[in-house]
Amino acid sequence: MTRVTIKSVLAGAAVTALIWLATGALDLAVAQNTADKKPAPAPRLADGHPDLTGVWWGGADVGGRGFVGGGRPPAGATPPPSYTSLYQPQAAERAKALSDKDDPTLKCNPVAFGTLNVRLWNVGAVGQIVATPKLVVLLSETFHDYQLVPTDGRAHRDDQPPTQRGEAVGRWDGDTLVVDVKNFTDDTWMYAEGRVSFHSDALHIVERYRRVDANTLEIEATIEDPKVLTGPWTAPKQTLKLAPFDTLLSLNCSTDEAPAQIQSASQPKK
Repeated sequence: MTRVTIKSVLAGAAVTALIWLATGALDLAVAQNTADKKPAPAPRLADGHPDLTGVWWGGADVGGRGFVGGGRPPAGATPPPSYTSLYQPQAAERAKALSDKDDPTLKCNPVAFGTLNVRLWNVGAVGQIVATPKLVVLLSETFHDYQLVPTDGRAHRDDQPPTQRGEAVGRWDGDTLVVDVKNFTDDTWMYAEGRVSFHSDALHIVERYRRVDANTLEIEATIEDPKVLTGPWTAPKQTLKLAPFDTLLSLNCSTDEAPAQIQSASQPKK
């Protein structure tokens, strides 16, 4: 290789290195600027309370990059107690006799809590909140589900029959919306997809919704069922993100499909 060629190669390598360093510095600066840019504060309702309005999801479609739903513990951490780990002995025995084919969602029934530990999502993975100073509406994309949560200080009703999603009332604890739900039927499960998780008509759920900033919603929940559980169950805290779309799509369920689904669920797994 000639001296001229060597000089050309060295010069080209130096230019390439400078370009690489400049690009890296630019990427670092952009990342730093993004990190320094704080999310906007949570919007407020006319009465001064946080406005929970928005479509909320796990940051992506289920299984997609960025999805964080379900509240899984960090790798290596001891998992917290699960709902079913708190079954009373008779409840644990009953669970052994149930399987996929008994899942009420195969008949288009909702879940009482949420398949991914988010009650707002029901069986799905996205939900919508419409908030006003006196009423908060919780919407799910699955099974035509909605929940009306009055926040005007009223108590639970005593003239409503039990329902599959229960009856809710709300109150504000500072900037946190506390939703108290009871008066359930006992013909649903807490979860779906074959995860046996029945409950009784004594089920009582208390949720706490806190909008951290314009893009983040935290939800905590405590579940009690004295007829089924040995004590209260605390669901993993959920951190939801504001979705890049402003309305839900309706995902319908047809009972015409149920026989085939039940038949499939009944087949032994290979």
